[in-house]
Amino acid sequence: MLEHQSFNSSTTMADNRGKKNSIVITHFFTISLIFSVSITTASTDQSDVQALQVVYTSLNSPPQLSGWKSSNGDPCGEAWLGITCEGSSVVSLKISGLRLNGTMGYLLSDLLLLRTLDMSNNNLHDTIPYQLPPNLTYLNLASNSLSGNLPYSIAAMRLLNYLNVSHNSLSQSIGDVFAKDQGLSILDFSFNNFTGDLPQSFISMSNLSTLYLQNNQLTGSVNVLSDLPLTNLNIASNGFSGWIPSELKSIPNFVYDGNLFANGPAPPPPPFTSPPPGRSHNGRNHTEPQKRHQGSDGQNSHSGHQNGLTAGVVVGIVLGSILIVALMTFALIFCLRRKDKHDKERSKRAYPRTISDSANKVNTQTREQRVKSATTVTDIKPLPAEILMGERVHGIIGNGNGKKVKSPITATSYTVASLQTATNSFSQECLAGEGSLGRVYRADYPNGKILAVKKIDSSALSLQEEDNFLEAVSNMSRLRHTNINTLVGYCTEHEQRLLVYEYIGNGTLHDMLHYADQSNKILTWNARVKVALGTARALEYLHEVCLPFVVHRNLKSANILLDEELNPHLSDCGLAALAPNTERQVSTQMVGSFGYSAPEFAMSGIYTVKSDVYSFGVVMLELLTGRKPLDSSRVRPEQSLVGWASPQLHDIDSLSKMVDPALNGIYPAKSLSRFADVIALCVQPEPEFRPPMSDVVQALVRLMQRASVVKRRSNEESGFPYRTPDYEALEMSF
Repeated sequence: MLEHQSFNSSTTMADNRGKKNSIVITHFFTISLIFSVSITTASTDQSDVQALQVVYTSLNSPPQLSGWKSSNGDPCGEAWLGITCEGSSVVSLKISGLRLNGTMGYLLSDLLLLRTLDMSNNNLHDTIPYQLPPNLTYLNLASNSLSGNLPYSIAAMRLLNYLNVSHNSLSQSIGDVFAKDQGLSILDFSFNNFTGDLPQSFISMSNLSTLYLQNNQLTGSVNVLSDLPLTNLNIASNGFSGWIPSELKSIPNFVYDGNLFANGPAPPPPPFTSPPPGRSHNGRNHTEPQKRHQGSDGQNSHSGHQNGLTAGVVVGIVLGSILIVALMTFALIFCLRRKDKHDKERSKRAYPRTISDSANKVNTQTREQRVKSATTVTDIKPLPAEILMGERVHGIIGNGNGKKVKSPITATSYTVASLQTATNSFSQECLAGEGSLGRVYRADYPNGKILAVKKIDSSALSLQEEDNFLEAVSNMSRLRHTNINTLVGYCTEHEQRLLVYEYIGNGTLHDMLHYADQSNKILTWNARVKVALGTARALEYLHEVCLPFVVHRNLKSANILLDEELNPHLSDCGLAALAPNTERQVSTQMVGSFGYSAPEFAMSGIYTVKSDVYSFGVVMLELLTGRKPLDSSRVRPEQSLVGWASPQLHDIDSLSKMVDPALNGIYPAKSLSRFADVIALCVQPEPEFRPPMSDVVQALVRLMQRASVVKRRSNEESGFPYRTPDYEALEMSF
């Protein structure tokens, strides 16, 4: 019996231990599962990580951004300062008031789910990137040192509710980029250097309640604001003129001092016109215009319908009556003229003929103005600049059919005397290079500033008139991009035509590849990819951001300048506008040297953005092989770089033999293969099959990302990559 009880007791204890073990194991697996899920959840999307790393580097890796890293890292899982995530995506970036010094970086647009971006109250400089996160609802860049203008990508931010760029150094006119921003409720452009008229697309912001424009240099009228549902409006300290619309005077918080507004009541509206339908303003209904008329004092005049006609209606009736009488008189005179056309008394016919001729002249002028206006609306669109951002670039479109409209010149006007002094009278010692339109000289100034002066040969210009030259200068000076050589000035004195650029002092890509000093000027593989990516970004900006688009027409390695950090700066952008008009002349002057021109241009004289893509592919081939596009010193099958290389681009064995010997075999094999794939797409004979530059940029960005990871894993301390076998082993993880 005791044995039986003992057995039962031991059995029970064993069961209890089993249950406890089972519970422990269950808890262990549960905790492990939760931990693994939390790790998986915390893992940040790699494109978001890369974008934030670029921001961190562009801000000079500040220590106050705790948790941030320039490589690797998990912003969501490691709780980087100012970062908020949902799942694996970054949805908020708030780093305001941290005394950050640097730029915003160039990959913010990769933060596809970012809704809030606040980098206000820092010391950010340079321009606002032309591509911003597309789904932002809140954007605050106030109180920095940002320059340039608004990026055109704002036009695509349909969810944007709050935009604040106040207290910066933004300039040029506010771009016409708000046609699709109906959701904007707060807009602050105050304390900048904006100029020009208010954009017409302001009309579309049907939910705008707060608008601050004070302390700028804005001009023109403010009528475009009349029908906005504003409760706060500050337009003080500008150059606005005309009359203040009566609708604005009823805004609860309206500040307008420090402008040039006319005194007295505004003139009455034109007869037979009514306010735009379907738009309410501060609770006032505009859907029934027949029930409401504004007098010159802006008060609602319902009583006018009860006690008699309002002044506006009377004026309309009088003007309408005069118009009818005039038309009847004109018809009568016309009939009399037709009846008496064979009459020999010239005095009876002279007056009607004068009226008829004047009418025809006026009608002709009116038709021309309408055609010109229609062309301007359809062909000329706003352009952001990092540029441009919001400015209009006229007449630089690729097909040459754009209508040129005069616009203010933002570049500095130099005197011949000052440029002669800085270049030692354009001496041979200051000669920096020679291009298709003239020679380039280095200009040294006593304060240490260095510029490059292009002295254009008069025989190379087709635009001999000064106005046309200045129009081209105005257009070129608005091109603003990190990888474009900026035009800063010009000179037209004494029939001279000179262009003044930023000076980039490390030579051209052509010289670096083909005439390099073997001891210290060999471009590494990563440096070559970096040059290709920067140049691709410049072309993407010209082709796909600028509206109208800009065709370079002279893309070659000699027009890619390198700075001390080997960043590329594309030169001669917009100079196609100064080329001779005939296509065949362009082929010898503006289009790049032999070997860069696309097949369609050689056959038909047609040059498009896809022709630029072809030329870019040739430059990539130069980077890969170290060879010139045309080299008569080689055997005939190898003289044409594209003809020789194209059949081998997809053969890995042949490809490895094509690589520039100067690299000494130090390159990643997979990176080389992907680089060759991009080249093959760009140099296709049929232009329609070549990719847009935005696709090229994305492909090179991915390639750069892989290269940076490989470099860190291979030898992060020394910064030198391993040879091909080591790269291949490391790249197996991708």
